[in-house]
Amino acid sequence: MGAVGNAPPSAQLRLFLLIAALNCITCKTLKYQVYEEQRVGTVIARLKEDVAEVLSKAPSSVSFRFRAMQRGSAPLLSVREEDGEISIGSKIDREKLCDQNVNCSIEFDVVTLPTEYLQLFHVAVDVLDINDNSPHFSRAIVPIDLSESASVGTRIPLDGAADADVGDNALRTYSLSPNNFFKIDVRTRTDGAKYAELVVTRELDREVQSSYQLQLTASDDGVPPKSGSTLLKISIVDSNDNSPAFEAQAYVIHLLENSPLGTLLVDLNATDPDEGTNGKIVYSFSSHVPPKILETFQINPENGHITLIAKVDYESASSYELDAQARDLGPNSIPGLCKIVVKVVDVNDNKPEININLMTTGTEEVAYIAEGAPVDTFVALVRIDDGDAGLNGEVVCRLHGHGRFRLQKTYENNYMILTNTSLDREKRSEYSLTVIAEDRGSPSLSAIKHFTVQVLDDNDNPPRFEKNRYEVFKSENNSPGAYLMTVVASDPDLGTNGQVTYAVIDALVQGSPISTYVTVDPSSGAIYALRTFDHEDVGHIAFTIQACDGGTPSLSANATVLLTVLDENDNAPVIHSPSLQNHTAGLSVWKYAPPGQLITTLKVTDRDAGANGEVSCAIVSGNEEGLFVMDARRCELRTNASLEQVPRDVMEIGLEVQDRGPNRLTAGALLKLTLRENMDILPPTGSGHASHDLSLVIIISLGAVCALLLVVMLMFATTRCTRENKDPKHNYNCRVAENSYQQHPKKPTRHIHKADITLVPAVNGVLPAQSHPHSPSASPTPERGTLGSRQSHHSRQSLNSLVTICSNHVAENFTLELAHTAPPVEQVSQLLSMLHQGQYQPRPSFRGNKYTRSYRYALNEMDKFSLKDSGRGDSDAGDSDYEPGRDSPVDRLLGEGLAELYAADVHRMHPGSRACCSPSQQSSGREAVYT
Repeated sequence: MGAVGNAPPSAQLRLFLLIAALNCITCKTLKYQVYEEQRVGTVIARLKEDVAEVLSKAPSSVSFRFRAMQRGSAPLLSVREEDGEISIGSKIDREKLCDQNVNCSIEFDVVTLPTEYLQLFHVAVDVLDINDNSPHFSRAIVPIDLSESASVGTRIPLDGAADADVGDNALRTYSLSPNNFFKIDVRTRTDGAKYAELVVTRELDREVQSSYQLQLTASDDGVPPKSGSTLLKISIVDSNDNSPAFEAQAYVIHLLENSPLGTLLVDLNATDPDEGTNGKIVYSFSSHVPPKILETFQINPENGHITLIAKVDYESASSYELDAQARDLGPNSIPGLCKIVVKVVDVNDNKPEININLMTTGTEEVAYIAEGAPVDTFVALVRIDDGDAGLNGEVVCRLHGHGRFRLQKTYENNYMILTNTSLDREKRSEYSLTVIAEDRGSPSLSAIKHFTVQVLDDNDNPPRFEKNRYEVFKSENNSPGAYLMTVVASDPDLGTNGQVTYAVIDALVQGSPISTYVTVDPSSGAIYALRTFDHEDVGHIAFTIQACDGGTPSLSANATVLLTVLDENDNAPVIHSPSLQNHTAGLSVWKYAPPGQLITTLKVTDRDAGANGEVSCAIVSGNEEGLFVMDARRCELRTNASLEQVPRDVMEIGLEVQDRGPNRLTAGALLKLTLRENMDILPPTGSGHASHDLSLVIIISLGAVCALLLVVMLMFATTRCTRENKDPKHNYNCRVAENSYQQHPKKPTRHIHKADITLVPAVNGVLPAQSHPHSPSASPTPERGTLGSRQSHHSRQSLNSLVTICSNHVAENFTLELAHTAPPVEQVSQLLSMLHQGQYQPRPSFRGNKYTRSYRYALNEMDKFSLKDSGRGDSDAGDSDYEPGRDSPVDRLLGEGLAELYAADVHRMHPGSRACCSPSQQSSGREAVYT
């Protein structure tokens, strides 16, 4: 470990790692060293690095924190939780901390968190001394009276220097300024302290020199060394020849630490052979005795009794060294010296001290642990201190923990309190634990300390309903907001973990959310209706109430609520047949109907259920003569007597339909019965006729619908066929063409070159992309090669047709000769060349108002593929297949011929296809060429 703070460069902090093999979870003592007086914040060690081997046994995902279990309000050392860095929290003064004890250390315990992976480390930081204190004397000037008769070798004890440092930094030696009569003899006490004695080296003669002033210096061996001095003023006086002498030069006294005040330690006895005042002895402590000795012990100046005047404590000081002297009253007295060593004997006078460190902040002695924590969960750290030694300091520790907690020793007098079983707060929420510590002294002393363990609540109990299924009955026509019932769920957990809230789980009732039917108070569980229920619409509603607690994660429970909507008599009967207008219906009755003849049957419905929906029919008016009778249950109105003698032709019968609810509802009808002399179809006399009439009506209706569908299908087929055969686009009207020709303005003449004509097959009137002359992927289809011979045959026929058309429009003496052996395309090119070289003049071929048959046929075929008028309103006003100002209708004839030439082939290759002109000719405005 490198130098710390302002320590010398050679001073270093050293790390000593001691692994104690004790029976504990983790027993490791870490020892460090630090020099005193280092600045605050100086880092001593980092536990995370020093105990990495131990922590590596835990899962890598665990993030350890370090917590120091230190006593005292202002700890000298601080431990950082993140990495266990130990640093100086406040200035350390070794002399204040440990006085002059050679061993001085700061000890505390460090535990690692979380407690599931708890590790315990005992940290001992030895505080090393630095030479920050100089030796000093209690008096700056020490007067010494010395008889001139003092012989050579006479020793005079001197005031000892005090040095608060220890070890090499403590007082090491004394020195005296040079002289010829005195020297210093350095001696060591039993406790290791150094003191000096002044030794006479030559005979003194007062008459020669009556006084001496010598500098006494005390030095240590620190780096750098320090020293202190005092002035010895030696006065030479006339001598007293004999000095008092003790019976023994040293005494060893054993004193029990519990000895009462006034206890006699020793009775000193010194003698002086001189007489008179020179032989009278006075006892006292030497002048260099420390003040603590004078506060603890007392010497009687007359008899030399040394008694105890203050309590001694073995744990504070185990021995005392007293320097007593006996001096006579004569002049120039030389005292006699005696040393008394008092050894304090330990007795069992200290009770064990119990210190409990809890993992909680605050002053109250309460430990908190979560319920359900695993066995061996850390609860508290217990340390037992006993100031006695030997058997008096050996302590036995016990725990009264109701069998659910146990005590495990870690090292020395340190213990951990661990759980012995899993805890359940709902069974018991608090435990009072008692720690008992008893030493092995005689008599034995013991200490007792109590603390409380409170079990923290976990959300381990879901809410519980009183019943899994609730049933509630509510009459219909309730007001919105009506109270239905209250469900109650209990949760034994505490706080938010036991706070239950209620909610309705989403569901659909006849397509509507359940939240539009009912609602539940989140806190009380009271269920309310949100709408007016109608038994006729919904008779039963089943929904689920969920109770959730406020824990994290939240726990829940469900209960089913079955709501039955009770029926009320809120729907009056409705008469559907006979059809009523303003509650009145007119019926025809055969005047000669026999008694029992059925006149009509009332068809009545009532939406209510049970007795509320059962109806009965009765005649309430117009039947004073008893001519009619009504079946109350079947609601059949029949004749009760012959109607032949009734003088009226129209009779009004009042009927009433009534349900059987508690507050009965009714519906009325007025039947106007018209008596007829003759009726072709008599009403049925039995109840079964109504069902027959209904079946007949259904059959007739179905037949009518089928016939109507058949007619529609036939009309659709006929219309489609007619449209295809009589489409205006396929008809050519010569009059219209001639009128259009006369009205169109003359357009400039343009000669057609064979390079301008490109034959492109089109399928169903659409140009395929492959057929475009500039398409990058224009290539014949695979089928084209297989049909080559057939296409050649049709192409030659079309070419002959084209020649025929052209021969009908040239001079009679013009001879058109083509090489029939050449391919069709070459023949077309030859024909175009002759036409545009002017080798013939076309002649009209009209017969009256009609073209010749071949020409008309060509025109018809050409019109089928004309691009001039699409029939969609997008053609120009001057669209025509022939325009004035042209030399001849050659272009038209060419189009007809070319269409004739290739249309057949294209239609054979692709049924339903037609040809189109090339893009070059579309853009040039020529209407004559067709492909």
